[in-house]
Amino acid sequence: MGRSRGGLTSKIHALVDTNGLPVRLALAAGEAHDNRLSGKLLSRLKSKTMLLADRGHDADWIRSLAAEKGAWANIPPRCNRTEPICFSPYLYRARNLVERFFNKIKHCRRVATRYDKLAANYLAFVQLASIRLWLRANESASSHSPAADPRAGLGPGN
Repeated sequence: MGRSRGGLTSKIHALVDTNGLPVRLALAAGEAHDNRLSGKLLSRLKSKTMLLADRGHDADWIRSLAAEKGAWANIPPRCNRTEPICFSPYLYRARNLVERFFNKIKHCRRVATRYDKLAANYLAFVQLASIRLWLRANESASSHSPAADPRAGLGPGN
């Protein structure tokens, strides 16, 4: 964890899927730059996927890493970028899934208040909150399937 005038600080970095569920999580010191952990998070990026990130991740090496993995990086350009890049504001709107993920894990008071002094303990609880989201998503998906419906197969002729 990093130290600031307010005390210990940290940043949660997350890679989420198309449902807003976390795939990779990492923790950095609060004063560290946003793209410091990008290589670690993107190491298992699958081909034919789209990488949506904020302006803090606008670096040529991140774009080239995504291209090597066969993914397309849709990152808004920083104001000091000299050469134009391909960016779609329409596709970028899907990045709100990441923000919604952070909102959901902050429902856990221990994640929102960051009382843990050790980074490993804090990351472990962020992972527990993420597991809880995965379980909720799978529970709701299985309860809406026709096989889980107790009325399935009951019709007028049965």
